[in-house]
Amino acid sequence: MTNEQIEKIVEAKPVHKNAVKIHFKTRNPIVGLFIRTGDYEDLKSKNFWRIVSEGNVEQWKKTHNNDLARIFNGSEFTKLTEVE
Repeated sequence: MTNEQIEKIVEAKPVHKNAVKIHFKTRNPIVGLFIRTGDYEDLKSKNFWRIVSEGNVEQWKKTHNNDLARIFNGSEFTKLTEVE
């Protein structure tokens, strides 16, 4: 996916509060939160996204520790779906 496609989804809904299922070209899907940090605009321009995986979401919500997130390349995404 392009950074414009991802940005439409990320900025249309508060995905930093709601989990998203991220489907990849070459690996199993994950569920996580897109988060905004100081380098969000720079990463977004390069189609990189900081995501907290489902297993770390509760801890991240309490601490906002950015070390719990990983950076993913948006060109590896095939689809993003909301998780209810």
